[in-house]
Amino acid sequence: MSSATALDVFDRRESEVRGYVRAFPTVFDRASGSTLVDADGREYLDFFAGAGVLNYGHNNPAFTSALIEYLEHGGIIHGLDMATSAKKAFIEAFERLVLAPRGLDHKLQFTGPTGANAVEAALKVARQATGRSNVVAFTNAFHGLSLGGLATTGNSHYRAAAGVGLDDVSRLPFDGYLGPDVDTLDLFGRMLDDPGSGLDLPAAVIVEAVQGEGGINVASPEWLRRLRAITEARGILLILDEIQAGVGRTGAFFAFEESGIVPDIVTVSKSISGSGLPMSLVLLRPEVDVWKPGAHTGTFRGNNLAFVSARVALETYWADSAFMDGVAAKSALLREELEAIAAEHVDLGFVVRGRGLFQGIACDADRTLAGRVSKAAFERGLVIETSGAHDEVLKFLPALTITEDELRRGLAIVRESLAAVRAG
Repeated sequence: MSSATALDVFDRRESEVRGYVRAFPTVFDRASGSTLVDADGREYLDFFAGAGVLNYGHNNPAFTSALIEYLEHGGIIHGLDMATSAKKAFIEAFERLVLAPRGLDHKLQFTGPTGANAVEAALKVARQATGRSNVVAFTNAFHGLSLGGLATTGNSHYRAAAGVGLDDVSRLPFDGYLGPDVDTLDLFGRMLDDPGSGLDLPAAVIVEAVQGEGGINVASPEWLRRLRAITEARGILLILDEIQAGVGRTGAFFAFEESGIVPDIVTVSKSISGSGLPMSLVLLRPEVDVWKPGAHTGTFRGNNLAFVSARVALETYWADSAFMDGVAAKSALLREELEAIAAEHVDLGFVVRGRGLFQGIACDADRTLAGRVSKAAFERGLVIETSGAHDEVLKFLPALTITEDELRRGLAIVRESLAAVRAG
């Protein structure tokens, strides 16, 4: 059956809102590690990793075996926020392997299992804790598509779908948005201290250490430290959105770690479950945890299968530094190869961005190029997406468990695809 015929039912019955099936038009059937296989048996190398959900790869055997064992045991699957053995084991592992080594004393809030719901909870509790409503967010930010997250998101394509006002958010320029010589935080500080600026003292600032959907824009450690100092001095809560950049993606468990700051609130989702099962967390400094019991609930906040695989992920990959050492080596390889590609096409003015295995090539000279390369790469057996306000960035988001050979093979396909697109 041709791919076009196989997709008939999706074209006929699924909503027009569908997106990725348009970019990657085939019916996927199974997957392992960094390989996807479609219903016709064709293999694709995955440089997309479920938009950052699959940091440990598809169907990681450490997780699938633990999940099968848990199911055969008759373990709780749906638990709301009741205490369960699976949840207890996850909390203990997170405390031991994530919080304690980083000197963090945050409480864990289990929200509905999407990143957007974690952001909603973070914004709500910040407003409750401070008694203020305004929130500062940044240009090119992406914090989800529910109304609170959408209000803090920068991209007009997503914002236009809201249908209502997106209020109580002030927008400021992200690090580097106005060029390398403009201090965007100096502007923020001046506006906070000037009663004529029109900027109400915010309850919180929400920020990504690396903006993924916004174009792989990296906040420097110095910029994040200054942002923390500005917020701390004025009693403004700092929310770090680690939904895509966290769980090892940038070379440390949290993307903010390089800066040495301690946020008041952290949102975590996507790869936290390890297996791709939906799960989200909000980390709260104890003094910010002002929730009344049941004030933010969610039917699926107790996804115990996700707790099982999340615990196994922590115990398998975060008990020592070996995993991050491997990621560092592959990150260096990726950067070296992307810089080489940029040098090979100097006339296009490519800019290489990102950290860890969260990198991209931006082409402002031809904003259609990244999309055309992504399409050509898919035809050659590579799944890779774009990002940025104009989809001008080719986004490299492989599983952290990808082998160096797979990484090189994927990069070779990118080179071949770029050459083909340029040749017309």
